Amino acid sequence: MLELQFAVPMAGAVICNLNTRLDPNMLSTLLNHSEAKILFVDYQLLRMTEEAIDILKKTHSKHPIVVVISEHGSWCEYESFVAGGASEFSIIHPNNECDPISLNYTSGTTSRPKGVVFSHRGAYLSAISSVFMRGMGEMPTYLWSLPIFHCNGWCFSWGVAIVGGTNVCLRRCDPKVIFDIIVDHNVTHLDGAPTVLNMIVNSLSTNQKRLSHKVEILTGGAPPLPTIISKMENLGFYVKHIYGLTETGGPATSNLWKPEWNLLPHEEQMKIKARQGVKSFMMEEVDVKDPITMESIICDGKSLGEVMFRGNTIMSGYFKDLNATEEAFAGGWFRSWDVAVKHPDGYIEVKDRCKDIIISGGENICTIEVESVIYSHPGVLEVAVVARPDDHWGQTPCAFVKLKDGVDVDGQETIEYCRNRMPHYMAPRTVVFDDLPRNSTGKVQKFALRDKAKLMGSLSY
Repeated sequence: MLELQFAVPMAGAVICNLNTRLDPNMLSTLLNHSEAKILFVDYQLLRMTEEAIDILKKTHSKHPIVVVISEHGSWCEYESFVAGGASEFSIIHPNNECDPISLNYTSGTTSRPKGVVFSHRGAYLSAISSVFMRGMGEMPTYLWSLPIFHCNGWCFSWGVAIVGGTNVCLRRCDPKVIFDIIVDHNVTHLDGAPTVLNMIVNSLSTNQKRLSHKVEILTGGAPPLPTIISKMENLGFYVKHIYGLTETGGPATSNLWKPEWNLLPHEEQMKIKARQGVKSFMMEEVDVKDPITMESIICDGKSLGEVMFRGNTIMSGYFKDLNATEEAFAGGWFRSWDVAVKHPDGYIEVKDRCKDIIISGGENICTIEVESVIYSHPGVLEVAVVARPDDHWGQTPCAFVKLKDGVDVDGQETIEYCRNRMPHYMAPRTVVFDDLPRNSTGKVQKFALRDKAKLMGSLSY
């Protein structure tokens, strides 16, 4: 995959990294939508690929040439394919720096994924930004706990090469393997969503190893809980929080740490680390605005607005979807659909997705804040909070909780735990213990949980 991040654009083509967790139906849909000509596939994913190709054949759709990364098989094989190329081939440069370099499909938490078109210019600037944003020095050793299908690995697929880094690859995120590799290969950097951090901190203590050096880890994709950050740092990691979307080419802001914050109590430091921070120097503008008036919100850490972006690292648009593109750029800014506040020092802090805000009795409740409190309970492994309809209050918080193995906690105890740590109107009135549904990239499918909460009906009569 790392070779192809360079080889495909150098051949004058557009690279489209597909999620390895897709099912055959979705894979066939994206292959058809992207009009892919060649599909490179690891041998372990070949059966799923064959099923997707069969679906395309049955619908009389064009299907790509399949090149298998393996030493055997009936399909065209990768190393033989490469060996058969022209040794004197000249790099095909883009005619214009705004020509597309990649097509990246969003994770599709609520609907069919959209294809984000990313330009050569955007990729170039984002790759440079990614290295500077984390202060990555020369010749780092980078562990790929972050999938490359996420925005070309947040552009680190190119960024690590800028500083002459060594890439260490994983087939899957296994905490024991991660610790072993860090120690064996002296890994300096790795990245991942809060799900990866959660997996590491909750791994068996026998699988965890003492780290002889600080390992830097960027986390993004969802706001990390302060408790998780604290546990990661106790294990020997240095956590830095970034924020961005597929449409921004990956990291667009980072929580730049101020030296004076080192003097604050540890708990306060962890809360600050969960902020999304300030724009990268390659992003022209990042602001939190009223989505209707387009006026900037007050920097008081309380007023809510929508995070919006402008700059050369923003996507060119959605492939074959003009309406969605125009909606995303309505008002001349790229709209994230994330609700946030802006602190007096200019740092932004995302509170929720627009659709996830709970309005109870006229009060706005940010589900992330409620989730953070519930997660601080020592028996909780995962949590997601959504709105439950209520005839009196309009909506009330409903918490879906997954407990750690061997823990026995009831719903009323969880509710009381929250009421002792936050205003009562913010505490959940319903607690459901169950596994959390996730999409192919590991994000919690809150729309499915909202449907479940809706079927419960109103608590008030």
